[in-house]
Amino acid sequence: MDEVNELNLQLEHPLHPIPDGNDHLAELSKKGYNYLKEGVLEEAEKAFRQILELDATNNYALVGLGDVARKRGDQRTAMDFYQKCLTVYPGNNYALFGLADCYKATNQFSKALEIWEEYLKQDDENITVLTRVADAYRKVRNFGKSKETYLKVLAVEEGNAYALIGLGHLHYDFKDYREALLYWEKVYTADTAHADVRVLTSLGNCHRKLKTYQDGLPYFQSVLAVEPYNFYALFGMADCYRGMNQMGKSLEYWNRILEKDPHNKVILTRAGDALRQLERLDEAEKNYQEALNIEFDIYAVLGLALIHKEKGRYQEAVNSLSGILKNDPNNARLYIEIAECQFKMNRRDEALATLGLFQRRGIKNHQVNEMMNRMKY
Repeated sequence: MDEVNELNLQLEHPLHPIPDGNDHLAELSKKGYNYLKEGVLEEAEKAFRQILELDATNNYALVGLGDVARKRGDQRTAMDFYQKCLTVYPGNNYALFGLADCYKATNQFSKALEIWEEYLKQDDENITVLTRVADAYRKVRNFGKSKETYLKVLAVEEGNAYALIGLGHLHYDFKDYREALLYWEKVYTADTAHADVRVLTSLGNCHRKLKTYQDGLPYFQSVLAVEPYNFYALFGMADCYRGMNQMGKSLEYWNRILEKDPHNKVILTRAGDALRQLERLDEAEKNYQEALNIEFDIYAVLGLALIHKEKGRYQEAVNSLSGILKNDPNNARLYIEIAECQFKMNRRDEALATLGLFQRRGIKNHQVNEMMNRMKY
């Protein structure tokens, strides 16, 4: 149910009817809500304030002014109007609904839940409210209550897209990517011709997380057919090709992001990684340096260190890698890279000492153990 339908219901089924015989107030109320639906907020506010001059506690006007403020993004003022209405009419569903949405908009999910739970005491099958409750439980990381509430929605309306999308996000948030995929696929297959780009990117991202990269590509491609520079689709394409070890294709999509966002340090570093693996080392070094000129980035420093190593500048590589090691002392790869550089400089004892430092951290790593055995003999 959308906001316009909610407003229509408010006019058709008022909880606090305007007194009989007061046609003027009824006309002002209808005028105010029509303006509100059309987005003419100044005229809507004027009509509702005229009602309050004649009836200071009129629930239509108080809720209407709350809705006007909420549409303007003024949550504090909206809350004041809804709360004034609830002081006089504690069971007004529309004031409860509006107040809860204000709490949600200001990330006060626990307060929003209290209000929506109060609402559901009067109407426990209201799909609009149930989905909001499920969303709020998801935001506060209550997996059980969130899933239970989404499933209530599906019990009332089988195939409800909002609930299916919410269930997908819920399972995705908790890293249950296979289950998330199932829910989003139900939304997608229900109307493939008009699939929402957010559903398509979500499906693609599930495949990225599951490392079924080839299956993720068509979803991102469908988004790009409609929105050629959609960031999430371009990122998804690039990352899938990276996962498939097709660095040339991956670089193509990183560069398309950089066309629109040339100072994105994360993407500069990802493009640098692709260039490095394509052995275009000078270009990769330029990308990493550009990223570092924007802000420190551990992956850009690592990329530069690996280029130093590739070019035989082993001490420079060791210096860079040792700097990163201070911030990430449990990263086995850093010890391996440093030890390899030391070994290439004929400093075998130092290399073994580096690997020994890692082992003393009490972390088991097959590659570290294997390298130590090779160096000893």
